[in-house]
Amino acid sequence: MSHTDYPFQATSSGLRELTEVEKRKLADDKQVVSEFKQNKLEKEAQRNWDLFYKRNSVNFFKDRHWTTREFEELAGITEGSTSGTPVLLEVGCGVGNALYPLIAESKHLYVHACDFSPRAVQFVKDNAAYDPQRINAFQCDLTKDDLVAHIPECNVDVVTMLFVLSAVHPDKMIEALQNVYKVVRPGGCVLFRDYGLYDHAMLRFAKGHKLMDNFYVRQDGTRAYYFTKEFLNQLFVSAGFKESTNDYVLRQTVNKKEGISVPRVFVQAKFTI
Repeated sequence: MSHTDYPFQATSSGLRELTEVEKRKLADDKQVVSEFKQNKLEKEAQRNWDLFYKRNSVNFFKDRHWTTREFEELAGITEGSTSGTPVLLEVGCGVGNALYPLIAESKHLYVHACDFSPRAVQFVKDNAAYDPQRINAFQCDLTKDDLVAHIPECNVDVVTMLFVLSAVHPDKMIEALQNVYKVVRPGGCVLFRDYGLYDHAMLRFAKGHKLMDNFYVRQDGTRAYYFTKEFLNQLFVSAGFKESTNDYVLRQTVNKKEGISVPRVFVQAKFTI
């Protein structure tokens, strides 16, 4: 991600202000998807993500070379400023867009990497840079599959959760975080980045896509939740973590295809044990 693509970025403790048009659009979008369809989406969540990776292969997301710039803790473990072999867990690894740039920067980092989609995990393993001596990639539904079956308790120094918790039903988010908590060592941390309330992607949804407040379904059946930092804090604290930092990241992103600048909103946070 270059600075030319993101000419403006700022952190903020408060939500971005909506235009009057945006306020009216959200106020008019009151009807939610039927309970029958919502249950169907929940049952087919893994299938929908697997189909996403079948359609897009490894080509949808760009490599996330920005992670060490945004999170000093990642810069620390890749530069070797920690003693011993640092252990990272990437939750929702996808096809390895964050994992492989980190592995390339560090000769000593060990990474556990899991994803909801079996197809995504296979793409990680099929990558020419995959080294089973340094990477443990496995499929996992965080809301019901025990991470301790794959990772020793209190083993992980740093966990990354980049645009992954938003895909989980809000009713199951605490279970997912409690699962993560078990494998983080005392003094370890979770580095979090995900969609924030009033992000441009949220405001683009047409009527008929709303599942509940702040939770929407895309055309392909995958879902996205748009966080407030207060709700995020509530989730992590309920799972046993302590808040270290928690802010909105406000960006103006240039859509070169359409020739417009759009407001992006993310929540970026660090939680510790």
